[in-house]
Amino acid sequence: MDIKDIQNLIKFVSKAEVSEVKYKTKDFEITIKTPLAGSDAVYAQPAVYHTAPQAAAAPAPVASPAAVSVEKTEAASDDSKYVAIKSPMIGTFYRKPSPDKDVFVNVGDEISVGKVVCVIEAMKLFNQIDSEISGKIVKILVDDATPVEYDQPLFLVDPS
Repeated sequence: MDIKDIQNLIKFVSKAEVSEVKYKTKDFEITIKTPLAGSDAVYAQPAVYHTAPQAAAAPAPVASPAAVSVEKTEAASDDSKYVAIKSPMIGTFYRKPSPDKDVFVNVGDEISVGKVVCVIEAMKLFNQIDSEISGKIVKILVDDATPVEYDQPLFLVDPS
C-alpha cells in the first residue's frame, strides 16, 4: 500500500461516517479514526513489518507550549552569557568515539578551537564535531545516543 492508497482510504473513511477502521495484512497495518462521537482527531498510524514485528520506542512526553516558553525564558536569562556549540547536521549524538572509549568532553573541561567535542552519526558515517570557540564547557544539553536536529544546541561554553 503506497501513500496515495492511504490518502484515498482516509478520504473514503471520513465520507463513510464511521468512527474507526482497521486494515491489516501480513506486512502492513493501519488504523484510521474519524471525529465521530465527540472525538476531535483524525489520524492514520501505519506499521510496516518487513520481517518480524519489532518493539516500537515509547513516544516522548510532550510539554505544553506555556511550559516550554517559560523554560526557554528562564534558560535565556541564565545562559545568555554562554555560547552554544550547535549541531551542523541531523543525526545521532554520541559523546564517545566508541563504546569502550572515554567521553570527548565533560562539564568543566577547557576546550580550544578545533577540539573534537562529540560525534554525530548520519547515514552510517561518524562525523567528528569540532569546537569553533575556546572556553569552558558549562552544560551538555543532549543525552548520549539521542537524535539531534540541524542547528540544535549541543553544549554551552563559557568563553571567558
